[in-house]
Amino acid sequence: MRQHTRRLLAGLREVVLRVLRPTPAATPRSIPSTVAARRISYAPQPDGAADPGEIVWAWVAYEDDPRQGKDRPVLVVGRDGAAVLGLMLSSNEARDGQPHWHALGAGRWDAAGRPSWARLDRVLVLPESGIRREGTALDRARFDAVAGALRDGYGWS
Repeated sequence: MRQHTRRLLAGLREVVLRVLRPTPAATPRSIPSTVAARRISYAPQPDGAADPGEIVWAWVAYEDDPRQGKDRPVLVVGRDGAAVLGLMLSSNEARDGQPHWHALGAGRWDAAGRPSWARLDRVLVLPESGIRREGTALDRARFDAVAGALRDGYGWS
């Protein structure tokens, strides 16, 4: 019985991953933050749309193998037409003190309460259809610190 259940669960997992795997149109692309530079402002609205200051979840490709990736939190920092501009978040403690990573601390976007870091040098361009769910709004002070880092080091205004 256990073997049968394991096979069933493995098959179900494959089906779920196939369904959740983003289509090419929903796959985010990334651009250097200096190229994406624009005016940044805090504007979260509890309306179901991704707004600057909110943390959403999206599938993000790995840099070393863009055919693979994972669902991860993304801090929305702006829009480009219908596309959402965001910074990938990581809970990997090795990011602490690394260049291009800004410490955010812990927040409701991480169920385990781990601290997170925002990657500043790479902006994700996410189609609205690539956003899995809206997480939470980052508080104004932490958003302003990220915005300041983008202004100081990457040409944002």
